[in-house]
Formats: sequence, structure tokens, C-alpha cells
Amino acid sequence: MKEAKDMDIKLPINVALVGFGFSGRTFHAPFLNVLEDYNLCWVVSSNAEKVQETLPRAQVESDFSNVLKDPTLDLIVIATPNTTHYELAKASLEAGKHVVIDKPFTIHSKEAQDLIKIAQRQKRILTVYHNRRWDGDFLTIKKLIAEKVLGEIYLYEAHFHRYRPLPNPQRWKENEGLGSGILYDLGSHLLDQAVSLFGLPSAIDADIITQRPGAIADDYVHLILKYGAKRVILKASNLVYSPGPRYQLHGTNGSFLKYGIDPQEQDLIAGRIPLCKTWGQDKEENHGILSVNKRHTRVPTIPGNYATFYKSLAKAIDNNSPPPILAEEAYQVMLLLEACH
Repeated sequence: MKEAKDMDIKLPINVALVGFGFSGRTFHAPFLNVLEDYNLCWVVSSNAEKVQETLPRAQVESDFSNVLKDPTLDLIVIATPNTTHYELAKASLEAGKHVVIDKPFTIHSKEAQDLIKIAQRQKRILTVYHNRRWDGDFLTIKKLIAEKVLGEIYLYEAHFHRYRPLPNPQRWKENEGLGSGILYDLGSHLLDQAVSLFGLPSAIDADIITQRPGAIADDYVHLILKYGAKRVILKASNLVYSPGPRYQLHGTNGSFLKYGIDPQEQDLIAGRIPLCKTWGQDKEENHGILSVNKRHTRVPTIPGNYATFYKSLAKAIDNNSPPPILAEEAYQVMLLLEACH
């Protein structure tokens, strides 16, 4: 395959969405469909009827290789099972397309490293959809840390729990094999957030087990990231009915506790349009509690907005600015996932 030449891409950006399962249908299609910088012209799926219920203008094709032949395509968004990410992304980059891969990046860090080299050679953008960086609670925590409201942080704890007591063998994420399980699913979000705040740790401890009767893939993780005297504790489980605080930050000046979860996922599942004025607004009763100087105050949650990822990506493609998430950052998450195993 010859090296792709630089080319001027005019807005809107022509996109092919590969995969229309839960991730493609919920986290990618709604933004690609409503943001004016994008033209969602292809969806790769074996279920054309399901696609055209919500995307009647998109062309549906079951064979990805046929879609890749379209010379007008600018961007490929890959929202397929983790084991397919590498081959699909490699083919897309070698065809001269920009690429978004749904998290996690790949199965192995060597695959991620290889894709980064191909993207550099082809002069194409390669980025990974770690959308939880635009959760409202995480944006609020990021701001508190940047402003040193809590002083020096010595303990950061983040939980991402669900209550799914019965395993679902129909979900590929709950099947056997590397890349399945809660570590690569929710754990990759927690790790990406931690690394974006604090960088790579000097060491990591991992407790990864399967708890639910009949489950095959791991459904509980407890990770401890070590940064000198600072500790970052990350937990995820499918057997937590009452989750407690989602985030806890403790520093030299005080503490911050945040309950509840960003509403965007549930709103997307419900079919809400992600451009309304109230998008991503947290419930007032879930606003975090800041405890500093013996005072306890509520901190309004910054509204979350996953659309920021795709808006930033459009600018990167249009004027060659950095993408919303560097592939090298997602590669660091892959290194930690491997270290956990």
C-alpha cells in the first residue's frame, strides 16, 4: 500500500461507522448524526433494518472491505468487539483514512504501538474514544485538582459499579478470552481517567476475579496505582447494588466526595438528542461535597458533554490540530491493562 498523501478535507467529514451494537448505536451514532461537521454516510452492520430505523439516510453494508473502497470517505469509526480493533484500524489507516477506535485501544500494547506507527507513516489521525473524560463529575474533579482546592492530593479513589447479578452470555464482553471482562470494559475508563490526571504510576497492584455464579469473564477488579506516597484506588464490580461515593479525593487541605453517575449514557439510551441546552446536567442532589477548613459545601457539577470529543476531532482533521485524545495516551492505558494481568 502506497503512503497516503496529504489531502484537504472539507467539512462535513464523511464517516463510516463500523459496528452498530450497543457502543456504536449509543455512543457514536447520535453525535455523528447530529453534529454538522459530520456526514454519516455508511454503517457496517449485518442488520440493515435496525440501522435504518434510526439512520434512514445512511447506507448499510455488511462487508467492511466494500465500504473501505469508497474514495470519498474521510473517517472510520470502529465500534466492534475488542478483538477486531487492530485489523480494522490497520486496514483503515493503510487506506488513507483517519480512525477512531472505541476503547480500549487494542487487545495487546504491541498492536497499539504498531497502529501508531502506521498512522504516523500515513499522516493520519488515530484516536481512541475514552469518552468518560467528558463525564461531568470527572470534569469537576479535574478542575478542583488543577486549582489545587484540596492542596496536594494523596488519595484518589474512583468506583464504577453496576448491579448485574445474572451473567449475560449474549454479550461478547462477558465471554471468555482476553479483551473481555470488566477490566477491559469499565477498568479502561478508570485507568484512562487516572493516567490523564496523574500520569503513569511507578507500580500497580491488581485483584481481578470472577464472582458471579456462572460468569466466565472477570466481573470484579480492585486496582492500586502507586505514585510515591500517593495512592490511586480504582474499583469496578457487577455485583454492587448500592455503590456509595463514585469519587473520593483527599488532600492536604480537605476532601471531596461525589455520588451518582453522569447522566449522558442513560439519556443516550433513552434516545435524547445530545445537543439540547440541558444536556449532561447533573441532579442537584448528586452535586459533590467539598470539605475544607471545617466547612462543607456543595460543588455544582460541570455539565458533561461527549460531543466535545467529536467537535475537537473535527477541528483536528480540518486544521491539523491535536486530536481530543492522543493515541500515545491510550497506549499507556494498554500498558497498564497488560500489567494488571
